[in-house]
Amino acid sequence: MCPADVMERKGVASRCVTSTSYSARGKLSREAISPGATFKKNKKRRRALGILKSRSSGHLCDSGSNLPAPAPVQSTWLARLTSRLPKTGETIHGHKFFIGFGGKGANQCVQAARLGAKTSMVCKVGKDSFGSDYIENLKQNDISTEFTYQTQDAATGTASIIVNNEGQNIIIIVAGANLLLNTEDLKKAATTINKAKVMICQLEIIPEISLEALTMAHSNGVKTLFNPAPAIADLDPRFYTLSDVFCCNETEAEILTGLAVGSPADAGKAALVLMERGCHVVIVTLGAEGCVMLSQTEPVPKHIPTEKVKPVDTTGAGDSFVGALAFYLAYYPHLSLEEMLKRSNFIAAVSVQAAGTQSSYPYKKDLPLDLF
Repeated sequence: MCPADVMERKGVASRCVTSTSYSARGKLSREAISPGATFKKNKKRRRALGILKSRSSGHLCDSGSNLPAPAPVQSTWLARLTSRLPKTGETIHGHKFFIGFGGKGANQCVQAARLGAKTSMVCKVGKDSFGSDYIENLKQNDISTEFTYQTQDAATGTASIIVNNEGQNIIIIVAGANLLLNTEDLKKAATTINKAKVMICQLEIIPEISLEALTMAHSNGVKTLFNPAPAIADLDPRFYTLSDVFCCNETEAEILTGLAVGSPADAGKAALVLMERGCHVVIVTLGAEGCVMLSQTEPVPKHIPTEKVKPVDTTGAGDSFVGALAFYLAYYPHLSLEEMLKRSNFIAAVSVQAAGTQSSYPYKKDLPLDLF
C-alpha cells in the first residue's frame, strides 16, 4: 500500500506513494504569491529534472485534522535535470542532479500538512538508508510516523523520473516495500483511520489493501477521497461506490473508461461514465486546463479553469492538488466543491513553478490569506 496520511476528526488522512530524498528542499519566498508568480530564491532550481525515486507504501492519518487518507506510498528519488527527454536507446547529458522525496501518498500528505492539516502516515518502507531518511523527512514536515513501518523483506520503493525544460516528465515506479503493507498494519492504525475526517487512497500498494482501507473508513463515516493512480482498466467496482470523491487525471480517466480525453468536454463525458458506476463526486484533472467536476447533486459536468502559468516542473502537481483538496474537505467543509477546486487549482499552479516534487509544495505562509 501507499503510506497513509490520516487526519482525524479535525485532520486529514491519505494513502499514497511518496519519494524519499536527501536534500532537495528549496527555499520559498515567504511573501504571498499568486499562481503566476515565481519563487524568488534558488533560481537554478527552476529547471527540469529527472528523478529516480525510492518508494514505500502506507496510510496517511492525521489525528485531529479534517482529511484522513489511508496508505500512501513513499519514495526516494534521484533527480536529474535535462534539456529534453531521451529517445528510445539514446543516452543524453543532464545538467544537474540531486536526491529528493516524492511519491503520491506521501506527496499528498506533505501538501496537506504544509497547508496546516494535522497528518499521520500509515505506510511501509525498507529498513535501509532511504527508508530511514524518508521517516525523518516526514517528521520534518510535522507528519506523525507512529504507523510508518520498516521491513527487512524489501527495499524502500523507488521511482524514476525524467523532467525536461518544458516541465514534462516520464515516471516509472518500483513499489518495493509498498507492496508489503498488509491487513495487520491497517488494524494497528484502525483507531486513527476511523477518527479521521477524510481519508485518501491510491493504487501504488496492493489494490486489495487500498480497498480494505476504504471500506474501513467508509463504514465509520470517514469521507473518502480516492485517487486511482496508477490506473487499472478492470478496477474493482467497489472502489467507485466506496469513494465519496473520485479524483483522476485525464490519462487515468481514459484507462478507466476507454474514452479519449483531450478536452474539458471529453473529461465531462468520462466523468459521466464514472458517475454511472456509483461515484458520489467525480473530478477529472486536466493539468493546465484545470479540472472538470460532476456530482450526484450537480449531474451536469462543469469545467473549473485555472490561471495560466509557465511551468518549471509538473512532477507531483496532481498530488499537490489532491492534498489541497483533502485539506479543504477536512477543514473547510462549508465551502462549495467548486470553490474547493478553484483553491486547489491555485495551489497546484504554484507548485509547478519550482523544480522538484515535495520541495515545490507551498506552505500556508507562502500563500494569499484569502485561500484560508
